[in-house]
Amino acid sequence: MEVIVDAADEQRFRDFVSARSPALMRLAYLLTGGDQHAAEDLLQSALARSAARWRTVEEPEAYVRQVMYRQQVSWWRRRRETTFAEPPDRAEAGGDDGTAGVELRIVMRRALARLTSRQRAVLVLRYYEDLPEAEVAGILGCSVGTVRSTTHRSLAKLRALAPELREPYTIFGEAKA
Repeated sequence: MEVIVDAADEQRFRDFVSARSPALMRLAYLLTGGDQHAAEDLLQSALARSAARWRTVEEPEAYVRQVMYRQQVSWWRRRRETTFAEPPDRAEAGGDDGTAGVELRIVMRRALARLTSRQRAVLVLRYYEDLPEAEVAGILGCSVGTVRSTTHRSLAKLRALAPELREPYTIFGEAKA
């Protein structure tokens, strides 16, 4: 593996990390089901792998994201099942005090954490990353039909886990009427 040795490449890598880390961290957080430590590990691992090939990378953000997807899939294959701690009970909403959006995001994060890793990955890639089914299939190493059926089952499970999501709220930032 090639390592960054040129000062200009090193500076370009540092600038990229500085500018894009927050967005990449959000993606890592979603891919890991809201596990902050696992998200940090995933991003760190992806950046380390990217640094090793930095001189040949043409599209840095796309490359790092691809490394993150593949690394996470690799971790899932090794673990097969992920255990999450039970989140505390949700406080009942009392009127419209501006917290509905925050509560909805909390409900969504909790529901996503209860999906399998593969289900979560399919939903994140399809709706958060807005990737077509064929690209999701390529990233996850499965067929387009598997992506479609997994998407269908995952959305149904989300709705069962969090009935609040059946309301005309948003799922992954898209308004549903």
